[in-house]
Amino acid sequence: MSASNAPDDARWRLPGIANLHSHAFQRAMAGMAERQGDPNDSFWTWREAMYRIAARFDPESLHAVAAQLYAEMLEAGYTRVCEFHYLHHAPDGKPYEDPAAMSNALVRAARDTGIRMTLLPVLYMTGGFDGRPLSARQRRFGFDVDGYLRLFESLRAPEDDMLRVGCALHSLRAVPAGAMREVLDALPQNAPVHIHIAEQIGEVQDSLALRGARPVEWLLANANVDERWTLVHATHLDDGEIAGIARSGATVALCPTTEANLGDGLFPMRDFLAANGRWGIGSDSHISVSPVEELRWLEYGQRLLSRHRNVIADAGEPSVGAILLRGVAESRASATGFDDGDDEWLLLDADAPQFAGATDADIADRWIFSGNRPLVREVRIGDELLVADGRHRDRDAIAKHYREAISKLL
Repeated sequence: MSASNAPDDARWRLPGIANLHSHAFQRAMAGMAERQGDPNDSFWTWREAMYRIAARFDPESLHAVAAQLYAEMLEAGYTRVCEFHYLHHAPDGKPYEDPAAMSNALVRAARDTGIRMTLLPVLYMTGGFDGRPLSARQRRFGFDVDGYLRLFESLRAPEDDMLRVGCALHSLRAVPAGAMREVLDALPQNAPVHIHIAEQIGEVQDSLALRGARPVEWLLANANVDERWTLVHATHLDDGEIAGIARSGATVALCPTTEANLGDGLFPMRDFLAANGRWGIGSDSHISVSPVEELRWLEYGQRLLSRHRNVIADAGEPSVGAILLRGVAESRASATGFDDGDDEWLLLDADAPQFAGATDADIADRWIFSGNRPLVREVRIGDELLVADGRHRDRDAIAKHYREAISKLL
């Protein structure tokens, strides 16, 4: 009997998972930055490789890559994506005739595949905490405040039950304090606000040297951080910052596979949970497009730090998988700006060998901790069946366009 016809379907039905941090264009370079070119290879050297691929994109290729990515997300069980988008202009830094051309390519990809999108156009103004101008490779990312706010308003016009538009401040090093305040003052009160923060030790050191405070410490003291904020990574925190984020109600977006790939470090998850902090996951650079892998490695990182097992479990809930799924569900609405209804869900493959003998108490653990075979059978959003038998409804056509785009990009 298939899961779709089983009398106990409800056991295998789970809420869709929100992907809180995505740079769609980086899907095109997954697996292509794993050869050492510098003995001190780090996030900063990886960034140069990222700039090289970013310089090759136009709206057509961005649409093709994003559509492939979003189809993969849906097949994996993601039903919402927060797209942190800074590839605004042409490679030479000049705006397209339509300044929203690249943003609209992403919106079109989301609508074509059926995923819900929170589009987060990025304000990116400076190359460091010291206010240096953007480098040649960063110019296509840049906006002044007035231009950014015009873009933001134009993108909000087609909002509906499949699209929300929020604000992304790239980072404290890329947005001067005055510009940040000006943009925040101009935003609608319900607009989600996302920011990269405290991802690298060097970023913390520069913030201390030039702003006199750690990045999260400075942000909490200089902005009204609340439930509509999502702090991406927030890897390097002290005790006061952990407590401050938790009190604010903000969400931390954790991207364990990317953070591991880039050598960022490990988030202090146990202390954050003890403070009742809110969190979610994202696939960021898309070296993995799997909520299972993000959640699994979130727990495994804490095991490696503590040298204990089942670290995220607690006395009230012994199942690690159940706590992980509860965490991503609790942050889904505030981080994306969509209401939480019951029209987004995924159906696990009840016939998979990994689920043989499964009970209600261990389905979540079986899904997350039993290997890498995809176990999502169906995904629905609203009335649309987007994934059936593990395949997106337009998988073949989307993959064809993706292959054509990659052959041109590379």
